[in-house]
Amino acid sequence: MATIKDIGVGAAFNIVTATIFLLIFAFLRLQPINDRIFFPKWYLKGMRDSPSSAGAAVTKYVNLNVRSYLKFLSWMPAALKMPEEELIEHAGLDSVVYLRIYLTGLKIFVPITILAFAVLVPVNWTNDTLDDLKVVHSDIDNLSISNIPHGSKRFIAHLVMAYVFTFWTCYVLKNEYERVATMRLRFLASEKRRPDQFTVLVRNIPPDPDESVSELVEHFFLVNHPDHYLKHQTVYNANKLADLVEKKKKMRNWLDYYQNKLERKSKRPTTKTGFLGCFGSEVDAIDHCKSEIEKIGKEEAEERKKVMKDPKSIMPAAFVSFRSRWGAAVCAQTQQTSNPTLWLTEWAPEPRDVYWSNLSIPFVSLTVRRLIIGVAFFFLNFFYVIPIAFVQTLANLEGIEKALPFLKPLIESPPIKSFIQGFLPGLALKIFLIVLPTILMYMSQFEGLISQSSLERRTASKYFIFLFFNVFLGSIVTGSALEQLDTYLHASANDIPRIIGVAIPMKATFFITYVMVDGWAGVSLEILRIRAFVLYHLKNFFLVKTEKDREEAMDPGSICFYWSEPRIQLYFLLGLVYAAVTPLLLPFILVFFALGYVVYRHQIINVYHQRYESGAQFWPNVHLRIIVALIASQLLLLGLLSTKGLEEATPVLLVLPILTFWFHKYCTHRYKPAFVRNPLQEAMRKDTLEHAREPNFDLKSYLADSYLHPVFKSDDVDKFYVAEDPGADEVIVATKRQSRRTTPMQSKYDGSDRLSVPDSIPER
Repeated sequence: MATIKDIGVGAAFNIVTATIFLLIFAFLRLQPINDRIFFPKWYLKGMRDSPSSAGAAVTKYVNLNVRSYLKFLSWMPAALKMPEEELIEHAGLDSVVYLRIYLTGLKIFVPITILAFAVLVPVNWTNDTLDDLKVVHSDIDNLSISNIPHGSKRFIAHLVMAYVFTFWTCYVLKNEYERVATMRLRFLASEKRRPDQFTVLVRNIPPDPDESVSELVEHFFLVNHPDHYLKHQTVYNANKLADLVEKKKKMRNWLDYYQNKLERKSKRPTTKTGFLGCFGSEVDAIDHCKSEIEKIGKEEAEERKKVMKDPKSIMPAAFVSFRSRWGAAVCAQTQQTSNPTLWLTEWAPEPRDVYWSNLSIPFVSLTVRRLIIGVAFFFLNFFYVIPIAFVQTLANLEGIEKALPFLKPLIESPPIKSFIQGFLPGLALKIFLIVLPTILMYMSQFEGLISQSSLERRTASKYFIFLFFNVFLGSIVTGSALEQLDTYLHASANDIPRIIGVAIPMKATFFITYVMVDGWAGVSLEILRIRAFVLYHLKNFFLVKTEKDREEAMDPGSICFYWSEPRIQLYFLLGLVYAAVTPLLLPFILVFFALGYVVYRHQIINVYHQRYESGAQFWPNVHLRIIVALIASQLLLLGLLSTKGLEEATPVLLVLPILTFWFHKYCTHRYKPAFVRNPLQEAMRKDTLEHAREPNFDLKSYLADSYLHPVFKSDDVDKFYVAEDPGADEVIVATKRQSRRTTPMQSKYDGSDRLSVPDSIPER
């Protein structure tokens, strides 16, 4: 079991590692050849020129200005200088609110850390309980609640601090929820015109034997929204076409590579036609690429014609645009027919946010897909206990020595022992978690969500559930069982609950090692952008011919919300759970929040280019997960004290989760509507102001190809769009339904609950 010395060695190793990463970054960012790697956002905005455009040959690659190296740490204060309002304008509200998660962590844990070390650490330290119990422990555990005697009155301090920590956390959460909600409303009110402000996604459109989907959509909205309907775009199943376009793009990249290679070596390159270019017959690489591009181009043209003409390629969904934000808000937030399963409307994601592949999934299959993923996610959680248990064997030397006895002499060496106890468990856990977010993202995509933001939010929820049950609870249960196995075997049945209560706080040492590896070294490694660094220089050497090629070679990346936000939530969970149990963990978490805030603020200002803007829709989920962590900490403390002979404290502590849940319900009712609905008052205000300022603005042209599938945007837009603009005084709606021409009864397919047309419609 790790001692203070082992943790000190681990801390020193991670501090040195993090410092090395930061120093390497500080050096590399000053080199002109790396400018597009560490400042791509400014290039994309057109506000930065390549330093390699002029000067001597050496200065195009290496910075020879000695004075600039004296200020190599200037990026840190520079990252903190940009005001929040300017940062919203520069990077968007999503990025700024993401940074507020780190600020929230600092606001919560700085006072909690001070109070815990001032009150709880002295109370825990001045006892000899663990020595008397003769359980496996280290000197770190003497700082935990496990060192308090059974039934001691000292537990009153922990009860009082639990209330203080809860009230302070709720106070900070309320202020942050209110602030973020205000920021979102202000952002939406001041935001420039965007297509999604006028557009609604309509799904589960019922079939009609007399009208196409496009004609049916037009007819339905001309009848039910006659004053506000502007145009619509039907949804096409163009997934196969998109795959062909992407395949041809990759083949063109290979062609560029081989042509550049020919220019450098004056020898025609060759390749093999088999798997990965390693098997099959050898052919001329350039000719092979050209023939493949031509072949894929023919397939693409055929598939494009098929999508255009085949009715089966048209999905029962459409993006419907309105003349005003008010009209879109009314449609998006109301039920369209008496049948709540037809003509389902929701706000359209912004065009960048649309996940086009899932729009082709039939709406009726979504429930089945979610059920399948729910079952798969359960079994994934269940079977991941095995690697978690393996990680816990690394957290104690006895487990390693039993598994690999030939390593015992090496392990017993003091430096190696300290390294294993203070670094290896956290590193092993991080390795096992590397591929998990990607697996969870594939699962969310299978569920059929239609926007990247909703995919990331759903994946983040899955990842947090996994971290909570497997990493947190799984590590505690398996770790304490492994470490106290001998004590368990020789104890009576009545003593086992008490031994578990003593052992659980001792897992803080394992989580300390994980925080240092992931939260210190891991965050510092993020700023180096190793993957983007390698890929950019490879592309720059093999593929780049022009400045446009060089710009395309840049990979600014974005905040991977689906894995980074749950990781932050794990630190909230650890901090809140161990604040009253093992306060020694808190300073390590504070370092993570402070370092993460500085690093990610720098990345957001200079690097990341967000793929979409959701207006901070993820904040209610952030708030909920912190509430879950807070309630978990209260229940854990409740169970812990019940094994410590303090059963009378149960009613006192039971009040806390009830109050916390009530607080969450209050915040949900008070602030969450700002994240799921758009106020009609604000929509009307923006419409009125915009009409007064730009009375002749052509909204139809502005929305012309906003929701056209990307693979069609190079084609004639008119082939794919229906953009009827009836006159303001037109009251008769034409239809192709034969039933409407001969009888006043409505079609049974249109989803309407009443007759919406005159008894007779003149022929046209």
